[in-house]
Amino acid sequence: MKGLKTVLAAAASCVMATAVQAQVSDDVVRVGVLNDISGVFQDTNGMGSVEAARMAAEDFNGGGKNIKVEIVYADHQNKADVGSAIARKWLDVEKVDAIVDVPNSSVGLAINNIARNTKMTFLASSTATSDLTGKDCSPNTIQWVNDAWATGNTTAAAMMQRGGDDWYFLTVNYALGQGIEAEATNYITKNGGKVLGSSKHPLGTSDFASLLLQAQSSKAKVIGLANAGADAINAVKQAGEFGMQDGPQKLVAFLIFINDVHGMGLKTAQGLLLTESFYWDMDDDTRAFGKRFAARPGMNGKMPSANQAGVYASTLAYLNAVAAKGSDDASVVVPQMKTFKGKDKLFGEVTIRADGRVIHPIYLFEIKKPAESKGPYDYYKLLSTIPAEKAFRPMAEGGCPMIK
Repeated sequence: MKGLKTVLAAAASCVMATAVQAQVSDDVVRVGVLNDISGVFQDTNGMGSVEAARMAAEDFNGGGKNIKVEIVYADHQNKADVGSAIARKWLDVEKVDAIVDVPNSSVGLAINNIARNTKMTFLASSTATSDLTGKDCSPNTIQWVNDAWATGNTTAAAMMQRGGDDWYFLTVNYALGQGIEAEATNYITKNGGKVLGSSKHPLGTSDFASLLLQAQSSKAKVIGLANAGADAINAVKQAGEFGMQDGPQKLVAFLIFINDVHGMGLKTAQGLLLTESFYWDMDDDTRAFGKRFAARPGMNGKMPSANQAGVYASTLAYLNAVAAKGSDDASVVVPQMKTFKGKDKLFGEVTIRADGRVIHPIYLFEIKKPAESKGPYDYYKLLSTIPAEKAFRPMAEGGCPMIK
């Protein structure tokens, strides 16, 4: 009888061990990097984001539990239907457990809806729309780096503190630009400033001449570029050709990244103001990450953008939560992620709120003059720090249905 009990106990132990192991589906955690590999965001995201995710998987190193991690990737081409098709295939056929990155708000909102109430986690580390932690918040979604509320409000606040109380916007005409302009406008008008006008342009615009002339003739103290990627680069370059850098109007970019500045060159970008959540040369941890990233295959010495840093940080945080819970089911992993509060090596002191918003400091930088730079990617001068609690929309104001 005693022998039978021992056998039964051993069998039960094996069943329990198998059950715990089975919680990691297919015995592997698959993370899908979904972004723009061939279009306007290929430098700020693209294959650099894939390498950042791979770095996170390597640093995770099985989480002390020999958990296998597989990184896959695809190009959403900045089209919601293309991104949705990829996400559904990943979810239903290829058993991808988490999607990360996703620049382009329309694509991000589509992925947010697909992942909702499934076992898939959405790590929206590059999706700018604030709706992900507002009216469209989901128990499956965590949003890292910036969003339209943070970008619009922190940039407007920083400029108004420097006397920039009347504005003109150059805005890309889709959710990203519209959201940033709306948030900045709200802040500006509430705090006694004025918006003197706005010009809209389609994604992928090459000629900004007429729009810049309209902005110049408005006499606004601040010209706000509510766009990103190649659009922002082209606008800054052409503003330089018009001599606007040397004029009384101040050019500020809501979404310019280190890669964009490198592509423009300091002669063109000097004096531009911008807000960022990450800069590779902030401290020893960010410098170590930046140098590792620059040495990765295909990076050719490029330093990481804030979006690529966000892919690394969010992927590693997700994998650590998987290890902590022994499961890659979003219903278990996301609540575990939301328990984290502490130091992130790349983003400083972070908290992951109940609405899925990761809050961390945001920084106002000025682009250095060529003579001030010590070498490639030494481009930013820190002007001020917006603390985490002021950098993002208060949770009570977001309208997230999950927050009672």
